[in-house]
Amino acid sequence: MASTTTITTETPNVDNAPKTPVNFTSQAVSKVKEIMAGQNPVPAGLRIGVVGGGCSGFSYSMSFENGAGVMDKVYTFEDLQVYVDATSAMYLNGCVVDYVETLEAAGFKFENPNVKSTCGCGSSFNV
Repeated sequence: MASTTTITTETPNVDNAPKTPVNFTSQAVSKVKEIMAGQNPVPAGLRIGVVGGGCSGFSYSMSFENGAGVMDKVYTFEDLQVYVDATSAMYLNGCVVDYVETLEAAGFKFENPNVKSTCGCGSSFNV
């Protein structure tokens, strides 16, 4: 009589979801969608990036776009399409974009773990 052996292997928890270089809070997504709805024509999505300039070397850019560029990665947050170019993705890795309203000001806030220093006015950063 032949004996049978059963081999059981466990598959580790593997997260196959694509990693996004940047994440948006629900508040940020809601505000972007609100602003987009007021545009004529309504843009297809939001471009977020890092550009050279400012006191500390880099600053963030956000603009509406009608479509992704050839070299862009497209990420979706609550039906909001966000376009990020490869160079910006390096600087945005792990960044969280939030929308904050206080008595003094309202605006988008970038929490970027790659930033080593910022300028006094807070509009530019160094990595």
